[in-house]
Amino acid sequence: MEIVDAQGSSQTEISKIQAILAKGKKAVVFVNTVASSDAPVIVDAVKAAGGYVTIWWNKPDELNPADIGNNFVAFQKHSGVDSGKCTASMLSKAIGEEGGIIALPGVEDSTTSQTRVAGLKEELATNFPNVEVLDIRPSNWDPQLAYKNSKDLIAKYGDQIKGVWTADDGMQIGAMQAFEEAGLLDKVKFVSDGLYPPTVEAMKAGKGNNAIVGETFHRGYMASAIGLYTAYLAAIGEIDPSTLPAEKRDSMFKISCVTPENIDEFLKWDSDVAGWVDTLIANGPWDTEPVPLLAGGPEVIKPEYK
Repeated sequence: MEIVDAQGSSQTEISKIQAILAKGKKAVVFVNTVASSDAPVIVDAVKAAGGYVTIWWNKPDELNPADIGNNFVAFQKHSGVDSGKCTASMLSKAIGEEGGIIALPGVEDSTTSQTRVAGLKEELATNFPNVEVLDIRPSNWDPQLAYKNSKDLIAKYGDQIKGVWTADDGMQIGAMQAFEEAGLLDKVKFVSDGLYPPTVEAMKAGKGNNAIVGETFHRGYMASAIGLYTAYLAAIGEIDPSTLPAEKRDSMFKISCVTPENIDEFLKWDSDVAGWVDTLIANGPWDTEPVPLLAGGPEVIKPEYK
């Protein structure tokens, strides 16, 4: 097994994958793409090398695994719209259903970020009309950029900011640092996606007057195991991708809303990752809690929330 660290760079990600493929072995590839536009290049390279690839999170909607062939085994993700709706609802309730918030999306060329932002906008428009998004600053999944953008927005809006919505916990960590340095951490509420270990610690400790009020639950080890196992089953002939139903080629898996009150329900899997993987192998890649397959994609963003 070889692990590619993209370091946030599409060029690094693609070149390292191409170098592995050039070794001439039958490659089983799982990729969490940096940007949606990376997916066609990677898929073409894997297909040309006779390998099998599953991609998570980001691809252009028009890139359909069934159109490419068996080498592009599947595209898989958790619903970004559901994530955005979940966190928008928890944040809005925490600030009393009115007031100003700021939003820090990820990489702009990322369907994951785009769908999470769409979920945020739809939830506010539908259920929380008195919550206003003061500003949206894409922060590229980067804690340091989120820190810088948050400092700028604090200077611009000050105590108008009642809540902070971020598209993942890396950016939330940077944002919280900025608000803590400004002496505002205990006056602002935060939500995000991913429930990273530092976020778990902060939630359980009640950091910043219980600043983090909501998260969504999914795990990198779950996504990578599902993706790698799906591609592996195709590579060894145990599944024929061309015979799979559409939802198993372009897939959305369950995502859950997490609060400080129910967080312990979701941490049990982290204490026995090997056991969870054993269950995945026994059940197959589409039927394992807490992230079973729910629906097929691609995920649709309503035009008014783009």
